[in-house]
Amino acid sequence: MKAAGSWSTIPGGTILDLDSTATLRSDQPAFQPRPKLLLLHHGDRCAHLQRGALDGEGASGPQAGGSMGLVEMLHRCNLLALVGSGSSPKFSEISVLIWDDAQEGKDSKERLVLEFIFTKPVLSLCMLHGKIVTVLKNRIYVYSFPDNPRKLFEFDTRVNPNRLCDLCPSLDKQLLVFPGHKCGSLQLVDLASTKPGTMSAPFTINAHQSDITCVSLNQPGTVVASASQNGTLIRLFDTQFKEKLVELHRGTDPATLYCINFSHDSSFLCASSDKGTIHIFALKDTHLNRCSALAPWTRWGL
Repeated sequence: MKAAGSWSTIPGGTILDLDSTATLRSDQPAFQPRPKLLLLHHGDRCAHLQRGALDGEGASGPQAGGSMGLVEMLHRCNLLALVGSGSSPKFSEISVLIWDDAQEGKDSKERLVLEFIFTKPVLSLCMLHGKIVTVLKNRIYVYSFPDNPRKLFEFDTRVNPNRLCDLCPSLDKQLLVFPGHKCGSLQLVDLASTKPGTMSAPFTINAHQSDITCVSLNQPGTVVASASQNGTLIRLFDTQFKEKLVELHRGTDPATLYCINFSHDSSFLCASSDKGTIHIFALKDTHLNRCSALAPWTRWGL
């Protein structure tokens, strides 16, 4: 794990929180006016892009033609992360562009206020106020965001075709989970407690014997759930002690799980698959489950 010292400035604007009437700023706007947009590369190289230079089909705003692969919103504010994809992508597949919808009355090109450039296609994104996580085929990058963007960490992973990655939304415990180097393993790292530039390695959990296809963290980041390519079991692990808490049986027939998610209070977990069904498991009232092997949850406060 290592951090780079590259950084960027962003043109003028403010971050508007749609859950509140107040702007997320003190006396100064979150974006300070700058004459140029500085492109962040995954290495140490940087290149300047003059304002208004994003001409052509790939830069006329999300409302124009061209296909999109990823669109991620920072909480419920005006910042969107965009990645192109498909046979006629609107933007490059190796770039993450930040769209500032608060730039009202301005040309759509000027709403593209920041760009992260990589050498391989971006497969997935996670955003938290203060950080943006980009997932590549076998590497994950973490940048500070949106103020003073710079690379904080990078992690090597097993080849990750399912673009697995999840970021806990808690500001107190910014836990990041992603595939490990070994088949069926997960890596966990708390971005809030890990200082950029340190050599602290992520902790590894050997969750399954085959490749993992789904992974999810609960809201406080205390439990991580995962499923393998067999799709018959969902296993839950305590993120602090790295112990297995739960083994939920989805069924006996192999299935491809599309997603698994916790309820807001971690009382339930749901899983959808290619069988055309959705399974809902109770994690507190365990007697509601027909086929599950559960450890006592009172120890974990759930």
